[in-house]
Amino acid sequence: MVVHGFDWDKGNKTKCQRHGLTLEEIESVFLGQPFVLTNEKHSSLEERFHAVGKTAAGRYAYIVFTFRLRTEETRIRPISARFMHQKEIEHYERQRKK
Repeated sequence: MVVHGFDWDKGNKTKCQRHGLTLEEIESVFLGQPFVLTNEKHSSLEERFHAVGKTAAGRYAYIVFTFRLRTEETRIRPISARFMHQKEIEHYERQRKK
């Protein structure tokens, strides 16, 4: 899949920044090599995913997102974002080393 950037609007900007991440930090996670998992439990209306990885500044982040088609281009639409807790970081690092 080719992704053409991010889908931001007033709704998801506010929600994603609620836990202290900037929009630039959130986008930088996707520019790295995040682990991406599907979220089969949450929404029956659209497929949702989890991304865990590091920001450009090296801070660990957890992001819930979906893909949206805008003007015939697929974009990443972050739904929520937060910094990871220490136990999550330890688990992420163990999995990354495998």
